[in-house]
Amino acid sequence: MQYTVALEGRELRVELTRAAHAQLEKLETSLKLEMELYFSCLIRKQVRIRQTLDTLYKVKVSDKLEIGFRPVMTRACGVTETDETGKPPLTDFPIAKPECYIPHWLTLDYRKGEWQSEFGYLDPA
Repeated sequence: MQYTVALEGRELRVELTRAAHAQLEKLETSLKLEMELYFSCLIRKQVRIRQTLDTLYKVKVSDKLEIGFRPVMTRACGVTETDETGKPPLTDFPIAKPECYIPHWLTLDYRKGEWQSEFGYLDPA
């Protein structure tokens, strides 16, 4: 199943496998996915499952799926400053033109009892 939604004026193509769609239908509440773009010494992309989407950039795809986009950065580029988990603390990354950073696509699958998701900017080949 495929959806196309607008997030901050940019089209986001959301592709669900049959397994993901079937699992979504079983949920009592909506699944909330956060596409995190992490700026630090390097750039990392990660999709996280959240209880709530506390981000400025979010869209409801269906009654069972909500997606948010959150650019974050570390306060320092190094290993000396860490939180209780041993990781550098994150803060929201203010961006002037968020539409330039909104991903083009997101995929969602459900395999072996776990959600699997990724997002990107170029069409996957």
